[in-house]
Amino acid sequence: MTLHTDTENTAPDFTEIYAGFSSSLDPAELPKSVIAAAQINIYDTLACSIAGVRAPGVHEVLDIVRDWGGKAEAEVLWTSLSVPAPNAAWINGIMAHACDYDDTHDKAILHAGISVLPAAIAAAGIAGRPVSGKEFYAGVVAGLELICRIGVATRIGLIQAGFIYSALFSYFGAAAAAARILRLSREDTVNAIGIAYTQASGTHQVTRDGALTKRMQPGFGARAAMTAVAMARKGIRGAQNVFEGIDGLGRTYLQSQLDSAILREGLGERWHLEDLAYKPYPCCRMNHCPIDAALQVRAQAGFDWTQVDEIRVYLNSQGNQAVGQHLAARTVVQAQFSVRYNVACALITGKVGLADFTPEALARPDVVRLAERVTPIVDDEFERRFGRNVTPGRVEAVIGGKVFCAQVLEALGGVDNPMSPQVMRRKLEDCLTFGGFDAGRADFFEQGIARLETSTDVAADIRSLISGVVNR
Repeated sequence: MTLHTDTENTAPDFTEIYAGFSSSLDPAELPKSVIAAAQINIYDTLACSIAGVRAPGVHEVLDIVRDWGGKAEAEVLWTSLSVPAPNAAWINGIMAHACDYDDTHDKAILHAGISVLPAAIAAAGIAGRPVSGKEFYAGVVAGLELICRIGVATRIGLIQAGFIYSALFSYFGAAAAAARILRLSREDTVNAIGIAYTQASGTHQVTRDGALTKRMQPGFGARAAMTAVAMARKGIRGAQNVFEGIDGLGRTYLQSQLDSAILREGLGERWHLEDLAYKPYPCCRMNHCPIDAALQVRAQAGFDWTQVDEIRVYLNSQGNQAVGQHLAARTVVQAQFSVRYNVACALITGKVGLADFTPEALARPDVVRLAERVTPIVDDEFERRFGRNVTPGRVEAVIGGKVFCAQVLEALGGVDNPMSPQVMRRKLEDCLTFGGFDAGRADFFEQGIARLETSTDVAADIRSLISGVVNR
């Protein structure tokens, strides 16, 4: 790993390299596979935001945004409200992440679309001109690729760093997306990323404390990005050596564990956004392999969850730290980060869905009792082979001395184990229903997403999409 460690190093910081790349990104030259990957991300992120409308905390922040008022620049998703761009990006990012159902990059260990897409939509609202679908896609690609690339190049786990990378890296991906849509120059894009760095944060403590703000942090990144691009458009200079400078992200946030070679490797040829995965379950990705394993155990002949004596769930250390620490799921956030709760749900109901993450669901006596019999254990082999990655899962359920066992190394929704279009459609319908909308609007939603690529005015088409979902 190479970091800039002295003032004599004349190699350009990755900030300059990426700003040059993203500011000159030609939509016509993007590979079809990259466009397809961006479209799936737009589809899934907006679908998840529909479910987030009724999630705890969203209404309260929406009240704040409404009370602040201000210039009508960008749409608040799934409402009739239009507000200043930073506030729209903020609340839209919160909605998209509120149910923890959104995308995940299993190598980077982060969510990407929840900050990038809200910033892109907000930027389209303040561009001062109609933004075409092709320009919009270029911005989304620029943002997704940057946040994913930083995550893949980070060699320290989020537990050791103490930061949630979805939040910390959101500032940079969102700024890159907004800068590209606003057609900022290379120099101004560097400044925007540098101004975003001045604001960057994203603590892991919110997860340990089961805090509602866990799901709000990427929204702060999207909001900060809008401030950053507005300042950059005015010619304000930001930090220049954001990633590899002496006091750049690599040293000050990531303990000098940001790999400069990986940051640069294959830029424009190797697209890390194509490795984004999509969630079949609305909870921390570290739970997903254990859930899949639990569902396999449940399907085995002779298994009866009412007779289970104990359940052992094997994880890597990072997974255990992320989802193995809550002894009881007293809040929705704790439940989303509890392997005990999720394995119990899977074994009892044969599914894990949005309806399992409500205060009423958390109080179900059968789930609570079974969750108490679950013991998370760090598996040495998982740690050796998958220590930096999303954890695999092995579930061993013991009934009268007999062990029912299943192991899953890659969760459903990953690159090598993708969800089918039918499963994605069911997820969309689940989000519509949970958000309080008509699941019959799924066709309208899908058609609206498909039209964005060829749109002549994305901001107007986003307004039409919102209206069509909300006002049927």
